[in-house]
Amino acid sequence: MEPIERNWAGNVTFGAAHLARPRTIAELRQVVVDAVSRGERVHALGARHSFSDVADTGGTLIAMDGLDRVVDVVMDADRNAVSVTVEGGIRYDRLTSYLDRRGLALHNLPSLPHVSVAGAVATGTHGSGDRNRSLVDAVESIELVAPDGALVPVIRGAPDAAAAWVGLGAFGVVARLTLRVEPAFEIAQRVHLDLPFEIGVSRVDEILSSAYSVSMFTDWTADRFHQIWRKHRHDESPPGDDDPLLGSALATTPVHPVPGMSSDACTEQLGRLGPWNERLPHFRATATPSAGAELQSEFFVGSADAPSALLAVRELTDVLQPLVLVTEVRSIAADEFWLSPAYGRDSVAIHFTWRPAGAAVRAVLPRLEAALAPFAPRPHWGKLTTMTGAAVRRCYPRLDDVIRHRDRFDPNGVFRNRFIDDLFGTTASDGH
Repeated sequence: MEPIERNWAGNVTFGAAHLARPRTIAELRQVVVDAVSRGERVHALGARHSFSDVADTGGTLIAMDGLDRVVDVVMDADRNAVSVTVEGGIRYDRLTSYLDRRGLALHNLPSLPHVSVAGAVATGTHGSGDRNRSLVDAVESIELVAPDGALVPVIRGAPDAAAAWVGLGAFGVVARLTLRVEPAFEIAQRVHLDLPFEIGVSRVDEILSSAYSVSMFTDWTADRFHQIWRKHRHDESPPGDDDPLLGSALATTPVHPVPGMSSDACTEQLGRLGPWNERLPHFRATATPSAGAELQSEFFVGSADAPSALLAVRELTDVLQPLVLVTEVRSIAADEFWLSPAYGRDSVAIHFTWRPAGAAVRAVLPRLEAALAPFAPRPHWGKLTTMTGAAVRRCYPRLDDVIRHRDRFDPNGVFRNRFIDDLFGTTASDGH
């Protein structure tokens, strides 16, 4: 039959027997109940931005686009907003516009605002900044639709939260999330050009800690980081326009991180202060993000290993150069969520935006992963990897605990899929 859905990049064709598009939480719950009655597995589909098949299922696929409303803003005794509750299909662009109009903000954002909040949380997606944890850190509670259609809350501090919040969809369908908010702030974004690779690697800690959010870019065509994006909060004394960065030049016109592409798609630069939601992402909500036609991979290593890991990757320049549009390097603070790629260690993520050449990329990935293997790399759950389930399992010391919690939420495997089974097996003892 004709494919009912593809992912954003077009490299994954979902294999679902049924596609549901609920518009209310009641409809969502009924979809799950009906699928279970047919003996089908169930999985939720967010913004379709994953490049892996983490969101695939052979049963019922639930497109969450119609559940994108803000439900409530909670105030404290002094009438200050402390949290916002949203439906499970809302995207960051819609949510952040709503918050900013009310003088509110989230602590951090992904590089593109086109992704869904629930999908980003479930896969451990992140922004950047030494002090900033992954986006899951904003969560105060989630409500999951269980196999029987019941709504199950999982709140911050509960034992289940460490397992279920970054849960890859294996614990149930996220109906609603409550996120912590703070007063809105402004960001000034500056881009520095042409920092020699050796200096960038040797001073990577200093560079990544030099602003609220920092991204280092290289396209491997020269021995340099061709751009470094630094995002300064207005309340943290941003530097002046003559701010140096280890001898690099300050960009005087806007740029795109992928060489040769128009900067019109990017958020405003040149040190002009602006709203947090229009500076923390790299790309405008109204534009095609990144290169558009592309594939992506990303690997987290411990911060202390970042210099050695980057030097190991550079050894592959000859094979990377024809396939990589750009590589981005960012820092993420450690968190306590057992399936988060930043679990238990301050991390640096090395992200590869590939040309849309799937077979060639998959041929190169084993060499890249072998080069990173000494640093216990953790692949982003929504990106391409050829690492085996056994190799990934070794990176997650609490995996058995995750599986035990999952089996209590979903004893019959309604929310499992091939991706989850291949990685983790079907019980806590599988593959260990």
